[in-house]
Parts: sequence; C-alpha cells; structure tokens
Amino acid sequence: MESTVDTYHSNVDRRLAGAVERGQRVQILVDGCVETAFEGECVAVALLASGRRGLRVTARRGEPRGMYCAIGVCFECLMVVDDRQVRTCQTPVRDGMRIGDVAASTSDSAGTP
Repeated sequence: MESTVDTYHSNVDRRLAGAVERGQRVQILVDGCVETAFEGECVAVALLASGRRGLRVTARRGEPRGMYCAIGVCFECLMVVDDRQVRTCQTPVRDGMRIGDVAASTSDSAGTP
C-alpha cells in the first residue's frame, strides 16, 4: 500500500541560522532519501527542518500525522527507526539511521484512530 504521508521537500534548510550551536553534521536515510541532520536534534525536528511535515498516516483512516506535542506525551510522531517503532520527538539522530513511516497495514501501537 502506498503511503499518503506529506513528503514535501525542498532545498531550503528551515533551521535558524546563527541562533543555535549545532552538533556534528550527520546523514540519515528517510524513506530511501538521504537527509542532513545534526547531532543533538531529535528525528522529528530533523525531518521538519528538511521540509517533511507529515511523519505517518493512521492505520484505520489513512489520515496524516505530524509532530504535535514534541515532548513524548502523544504518539503522533510515531515512525519506524532502525526497524523499531519510536516516538521521533524523543529519538536523537545518529549517523546512518534508517527512518520510515509506520506502514498503514500495521495497527497503531498507541491505539490512536
């Protein structure tokens, strides 16, 4: 089944310039595409900075979900990272990590509609 997650990307980096001291630049693989991230960023922030607003779709209705609370309370940012379902707002990036959306055919582990 094809994902309907918003995968809008552009060549524009949405990170604030000069306002934050960044960690080392790393490469992550997102749905087969290489993206740049920085050590110290969580996966959700790295994806948002690269232009990806939608992180997954719900299993029942196929509705897009993105980062919502950004503190680990909800499960809206749930994705598969290195073959494990994790909340991406709580998962720091690592060089070479593989990231993909939760397949619509699997049930939401959080029980959200």
